Amino acid sequence: MTATRHPELVSTDYHRARHIFTVFTACAIFVLILAGALVTSNDAGLSVPDWPTSFGSIYKIPPMVDGVRFEHGHRMFAELVGLLTIILALWTWRDDERRWMRRLSITALAVVVMQGILGGLTVLYFLPPAVSTAHAALGQTFFCITVIIAIFTGRTPVAASNTVFRPVGRRIAWLALISVGVLYAQLILGGLFRHGGLSWWPHVANSAVVIAVLTWTTFLALSNYRGVDHIRKPALLILILTTLQVGLGAAAFYARVVRGDEAPQPQLLMVISTVAHVGVGALLLATTVIFTIRVWLIGLQPQKIGIKLVPNREITGGRNHGQIVAGHNREAVSRVVHRA
Repeated sequence: MTATRHPELVSTDYHRARHIFTVFTACAIFVLILAGALVTSNDAGLSVPDWPTSFGSIYKIPPMVDGVRFEHGHRMFAELVGLLTIILALWTWRDDERRWMRRLSITALAVVVMQGILGGLTVLYFLPPAVSTAHAALGQTFFCITVIIAIFTGRTPVAASNTVFRPVGRRIAWLALISVGVLYAQLILGGLFRHGGLSWWPHVANSAVVIAVLTWTTFLALSNYRGVDHIRKPALLILILTTLQVGLGAAAFYARVVRGDEAPQPQLLMVISTVAHVGVGALLLATTVIFTIRVWLIGLQPQKIGIKLVPNREITGGRNHGQIVAGHNREAVSRVVHRA
């Protein structure tokens, strides 16, 4: 893949307050994902039997006991997240000159509206597995969108090639996209299993595919971009989160499937392991999405979409690793690029 040798450094105005607010919103969405997992794990999905009202009222808070505290608490926190998303969309549309960023903020707003509708349909139609799974998958998509906005409103969203240059290989770029795809498949299979629409074995079988693809992708990234922090760090985080996710998945499988018929439901081990499994899965998906974007942007022209570039850390190394230290002339860079 041919890459731009020395892309022009293009930066947008850094708005510290907006960046902090976006990070706060992303964190709130992550908490909302955990709250939703608590609702499902505690079988509290129909504890509040009506929607959009709660026990016939829009504003009254019902007694927060038993499953109501999970379901109604989830609804109240979702309303807060909706308000935060509206503020974020308006703020981004007003202050960010990047058209793609403004559109992404509007997309986030549309997604949170759809998410609320799907949440209501799960109640009105008594927790249909397909709708409940779509609700869960869209929630993690919403989280990923907000994380993207948070990353690219920061000071250093992507690394430039003026210190260390390494063109993006087609194999790594496409494997990164495939990694996102298999994670989404795993998310859907897990949602169908949790909501009673599918047996456990497709989710477990696909986990082997997820582990293999993520391991191979991150191995290639760490081998070829060991001096590029903006790729190396998310690759390492993907490996850590994958390992943690496998352990949590095994604990959840033991609690839900192996001991499911013997233990009282919902049991504490099952709730903790499942909620943690969902949360780490959301972090893993978001990290992989950011990793994929950065891998592709290294070989494109970030100035076309107004992304701020920063220098990579300088490292030593020979051409065997495809690494070029600052100070080499443009002709030398060009020769290595075309050989890669």
